[in-house]
Amino acid sequence: MNEPLYAVYGASGFGREVLPLGRESLARAGIALDRLVFIDDEPPMPQVNGHRVLTWQAFLDEPAGARFVSLAIASGAIREKLSNRLRDCGVSPWDIRAGNMVQLDDVAMGEGAILCAFVTLTSNIRIGRQFHANIYSYVAHDCVIGDFVTFAPGVMCNGNVVVEDHAYIGTGAILRQGKPGQPLRIGRGAVVGMGAVVTKDVAAGVTVVGNPARPLLK
Repeated sequence: MNEPLYAVYGASGFGREVLPLGRESLARAGIALDRLVFIDDEPPMPQVNGHRVLTWQAFLDEPAGARFVSLAIASGAIREKLSNRLRDCGVSPWDIRAGNMVQLDDVAMGEGAILCAFVTLTSNIRIGRQFHANIYSYVAHDCVIGDFVTFAPGVMCNGNVVVEDHAYIGTGAILRQGKPGQPLRIGRGAVVGMGAVVTKDVAAGVTVVGNPARPLLK
């Protein structure tokens, strides 16, 4: 069989939200929906929401002319490991975009993005590999987003913000607008808690919470 095979990696909550977006995309392209599956390292059952669930090896063994995978895994570190697995096995990353997401001018984006319903990307934005933007998130003008960054639902990333690799921005967080040449910066691997209002830079690896956001005391 020479038809391509498409998969959403992860059959848990987020994967089950992403797969219908992929299904819509394939339907628009005239690709049979039996060519869309889940991948899960520990399949919960043979089928989830009408689609087969395969192990990674079973996915590789399935006859196909080409293979495409979307990584519906929240952890940026795990996404990076799985991205390396795709590359090593000759599997292509699959971008999934909701039909109603909005993208304006001069937006450059790396491979493997998942852009959910009502996401907005405005203008003059640079985004790295394997970016996740969950429902109702937006990225405003002149922002730079690194690799393996995750935006949970409703993130408000205002203009002139830099978000470095592996950062996680929690549901409803607000990142204050920076200035040209002096962007607000979220460091590598930083975590911004749910509903946090970030008014100043966040150092690499630090978790911040609250309004205004402050480092979480352990």
